[in-house]
Amino acid sequence: MRNWHPRSTIASYQRMRRNGVFQASPPAVLAGGFLLLILAGTLLLSLPIAQRQPFSVFSAFFMATSAVTITGLTVLDVSQSLTHFGQIVLALLVQIGGLGFVTLAVVAALTLGRRISLKQQALVLEAFNQTSVTKVRRTAFAVFRISVTIQLAGALLLFLWWLHDKSWLTALYHALFYATIAFNNAGFSLNADNLMPYAGSPVILLTISSLIILGGIGFTVLSEVWQKRRWSHFSVYTRVIIIATLCLNLFGFIMIFLLESGNPGTLGPMSWDMRLLNAWMQAITTRTAGFNSVDTTQLTDSTALLMMALMFIGGGSLSTASGIKVGTFIVLLAAVRSYLLHREEIVLMKRSISPEVVQKSLALLLVTTFSAFMGIFLMTLLEDAPFLDLAFEVISALSTTGLSRDLTMNLSQPSQFLLTVLMFVGRIGPLTLIYSLATQRRSRVRYPESHFQVG
Repeated sequence: MRNWHPRSTIASYQRMRRNGVFQASPPAVLAGGFLLLILAGTLLLSLPIAQRQPFSVFSAFFMATSAVTITGLTVLDVSQSLTHFGQIVLALLVQIGGLGFVTLAVVAALTLGRRISLKQQALVLEAFNQTSVTKVRRTAFAVFRISVTIQLAGALLLFLWWLHDKSWLTALYHALFYATIAFNNAGFSLNADNLMPYAGSPVILLTISSLIILGGIGFTVLSEVWQKRRWSHFSVYTRVIIIATLCLNLFGFIMIFLLESGNPGTLGPMSWDMRLLNAWMQAITTRTAGFNSVDTTQLTDSTALLMMALMFIGGGSLSTASGIKVGTFIVLLAAVRSYLLHREEIVLMKRSISPEVVQKSLALLLVTTFSAFMGIFLMTLLEDAPFLDLAFEVISALSTTGLSRDLTMNLSQPSQFLLTVLMFVGRIGPLTLIYSLATQRRSRVRYPESHFQVG
């Protein structure tokens, strides 16, 4: 695969003028595809048939961006402002954004018996974060099959539960909507108070939290678990991601429970079992899902900071979650550990990590951190609101989580546009960065080493 450079876009345009065929790098195609999805979603949500209460084109653009980037931040009440048609459009945008339009295109092409060209293979490798073309077919079908199976299973559980107090058609509609949104880690809700009305329902919260975990852990992990089914046969990556996900979830759960159990605005008034349930739900939803079963405006500052850290880390690679990703976080921790122990190699489970992987992880961390800093800086210039609330909003958008301290709807339009940019960057930016790093041209020139002081 060739390296991408801004001039390549101009060259592609010049070639298009000559031969009528437009050629673009995989990152440009991915970004362009998501942008076209956003514009199509904006158009559909702007139709009168999608609006229960009239809203602006910009609001439709914000909602479409939030859906395609599987975030969940909203500038309007989904239940009151969108018709059933509008809600279905929103769910479909989330589904396409979560699975990725490349996945759907590859599955459709392979199903119809079409071959994938070399240029299309480069695009697929970029979208799936794979290094082998032979894995494309298996990965594409695994992603599609696993996601459909899990969502239908979750929808069935929710449907059976909601049959107790809803008509079968309403129960089915709610079940399919929430299963789609939860698995794709989006956070949209058919209630103005999100999942707070279900704070006392173990079935709903445990089902939705399970869908969030399965959607956010990564399709490669799910596929390997399904195929091999024995811990000793799993790859190092799969074992590390499973352990790290479990540790992060348990850490978040314990900390939120301890920090919020005495808070009268959140877990305080609940019984012990409901405190445990809702602490678990809030720990899971910070892994870029965006649901809330407690009032986020009443969270303590310590809990808000903890949730921002969990949002920043995010979920697994090739998943419906975002953030810097769990794998990146673990590689960086392993690098720090090796340095502190004066070890030359970076080792995870008796396997060494290449310097290139560490460089990618460090670059991704620095770029994401810089993006967060710039987002917070610009937000403080545009808004007169508590700093923690603004920072929480920016991290939520950049990590495509969708949690908010009741601020999104009250922001000015420039600030809301900034959030759309952050959501887009959070979903597309890391992919472009990884691609550009993975396709660097190795220079034959070697320079003498120089001593440079750090720390």
